[in-house]
Amino acid sequence: MKALRVEGLTVKRGAGPVIRDVGFTLEPGRITALVGPNGAGKTSLLEAVSGVVAPSAGRVRVGDVDVTRHSRVARARLGLAHIEQGRAVFPGLTVLENLRLTARTPARVDEVLELFPELEKRRDSPAALLSGGEQQMVVLARAFAARPAFLLIDEMSLGLAPVVFTRLLPVVTRSAAAGTAILLVEQFTHLALGVAQEALVVSSGRVTYAGDAQTLLDSPATLHAAYLGS
Repeated sequence: MKALRVEGLTVKRGAGPVIRDVGFTLEPGRITALVGPNGAGKTSLLEAVSGVVAPSAGRVRVGDVDVTRHSRVARARLGLAHIEQGRAVFPGLTVLENLRLTARTPARVDEVLELFPELEKRRDSPAALLSGGEQQMVVLARAFAARPAFLLIDEMSLGLAPVVFTRLLPVVTRSAAAGTAILLVEQFTHLALGVAQEALVVSSGRVTYAGDAQTLLDSPATLHAAYLGS
């Protein structure tokens, strides 16, 4: 299966770079936790990988294909999905109608609903009437329904209680077990590291740690130093 490779990526906003010479690889079936202090450039990095913004330097490759200048739609056709911050549901559509936007077959909708029993119960409800946690489930379910090869998730827990976020994590790990390569940006650092195999720490736009996620969990001093950029 193909991997996604980021090589020497630099992103500028305003007068200077917010991401500087970042590189990493997302492998099929593995979760990479991308963590770091607020304002470190994590969201900008995801946006450059998915095609929301154009990098000023570097490359993004999906398998053997250089997608650096591809549109976001073209990258999506190659299996790259990006869940951005916030709960971007279509409020006037039901849960079922939201999922049908990305699922290729009715059977796939049923498969995804099995992952989210809460949504199965609300399948005919307008998304606008769902709780915040349920709306986030719709966003995740819609992404999973498309069977992406690569999934970038930006702050899935934003605005959610920790108990709700904890409920969503097993679904992410099941998606990885099915072969999806996942890049998970998360404010709950230890929860993200707990489900990941690899970890990236970004501080002031640079990667200050790249390696085993468990190592950071086992060494608070290493994690602290990476956050400080030392």
